[in-house]
Amino acid sequence: MIDITIENFESDLIATSMQVPVLLDIWAEWCGPCKALGPVLEKLEQEYAGRFVLAKVNADEQPEIAGQLSQMFGVRSIPFCVMFVGGQPVDGFVGALPPEQIRSFLDKHVPSEGAVESAEETAEAEQLLADGAEDSAETLLRDALDKDPANDEARFDLIKLLLGEGRVDEAQSAFAPIAARATGPVPEARVLAFSRCVEAAQAARAGRSPAELDAAIAANKRDFAARFELAQIFWAAGQPEQAMDELLEIIMRDKAWNDELARKTYVAILEVMSKPAPKPTPARATPPGAPGASGADKPKLEIAGKVEVQAADPVIDAYRRKLSMALF
Repeated sequence: MIDITIENFESDLIATSMQVPVLLDIWAEWCGPCKALGPVLEKLEQEYAGRFVLAKVNADEQPEIAGQLSQMFGVRSIPFCVMFVGGQPVDGFVGALPPEQIRSFLDKHVPSEGAVESAEETAEAEQLLADGAEDSAETLLRDALDKDPANDEARFDLIKLLLGEGRVDEAQSAFAPIAARATGPVPEARVLAFSRCVEAAQAARAGRSPAELDAAIAANKRDFAARFELAQIFWAAGQPEQAMDELLEIIMRDKAWNDELARKTYVAILEVMSKPAPKPTPARATPPGAPGASGADKPKLEIAGKVEVQAADPVIDAYRRKLSMALF
């Protein structure tokens, strides 16, 4: 449990919530229900064993924090609890609820024990992959998915590992549980990209040889079907840049070919090559008396987080520019 003031709001609450959900209990000494709720929350924090952090703020001693959150949620009474996730206040409840109702509230925002272990194993597996220990990484990724089937990054890492080893059928099986998310009116971009990646590997296995395709292209530069097949072979062989080079040749000659299949595949390759979007980093609160504080040294509290800009990948950036130039 941590006590929150305006001075440590950013460092101890917002920053912590970037890593683990934080439940902020707004209370006061004179509030009977607050005193009843406090021990319940402390017991639940122990029960959840680190899957969320309990923070407390005295509404009388820290009126800036209590007032801004109360205004944000339209609440005028205490005890009032606010859940922070990823640097943002996302939900709350009012009153000394019974433990069962608080557990239901927590379970909407707090990761399960399996999800926490799954995320830890995924991070460890990614380091093993970077070190070239594919067998150990595969074991961890499969265990991570057993613990949390919703762990998309573990699934995507496993798919890439399997495709890299030419185990296409196993990659298809790993992708199958999320395949439906690649279809419909608004498919998920990253899931769709991996769908196209698996399809490329399947097509490369069943299609013409590179020599046959090179001969077909030499005979007819506008044999887009042959160029597309060759791009799929390159992608399946772990050569995404060569694949995009072939797709660019199609795009520059006929952007609309086969319902823009070349452009869509090119974008999918970039998506698969890219790392997941980073989590946001929190905004910094302006402490009392600091330069920029409004009014007569009145504290200014910024609750909304700021999005971290991910470090650029020069290869991805270069191929994004090539696509932009080819399209316009």
